[in-house]
Amino acid sequence: MPANPPRGFVRSLLLITGTTLTIVVLAFISLLMTSDGLTADQQQLVAEAITVVERGGFEREARMLRNVVFFRSSDNWWNKHVGHPNAYAATNFPFAIVTLYPGFFRVSVDATERAAILLHESHHVFGADERTALQRVWLDKRRLGWTAQQYSRTRVWRNTKEWTNGAIPVLFQCGDDQQSDCVE
Repeated sequence: MPANPPRGFVRSLLLITGTTLTIVVLAFISLLMTSDGLTADQQQLVAEAITVVERGGFEREARMLRNVVFFRSSDNWWNKHVGHPNAYAATNFPFAIVTLYPGFFRVSVDATERAAILLHESHHVFGADERTALQRVWLDKRRLGWTAQQYSRTRVWRNTKEWTNGAIPVLFQCGDDQQSDCVE
């Protein structure tokens, strides 16, 4: 017959669990409280982009973006500390807080480009690192309708291609010159 755990152990376990949970909740609240929410116009642009994500066949990602993510329009204290000088967006994992920077709204040319950015951030919400998120979006960009034919001259496309090429150069070692996009 197994012995009951000593009361001191159970009490210590409950104390540690309660303290950890309190710290996590306070951290989450502090991230929300030190950043701004989206305006109604920004919320509309995000909703349109999520619809593009869903139409591309990314139902799980779209559901998560609609129902789980807390979208913010300014940096919280942690993002200010870490810094994201060239980003269109940033995700605070595991809190599902996604900050959308001005470039997300001003530089992206339409809902499809914003969808590509949100798809990238959704991968971070699910725990993917930067390299994995870049790779998945680049491999799946056609499903969103985000193609070189339509977008190769946009800043978001050029930035994403540069970042992806830097992280996963094998995706750009095709063609006669061995420097062409292997996905297009």
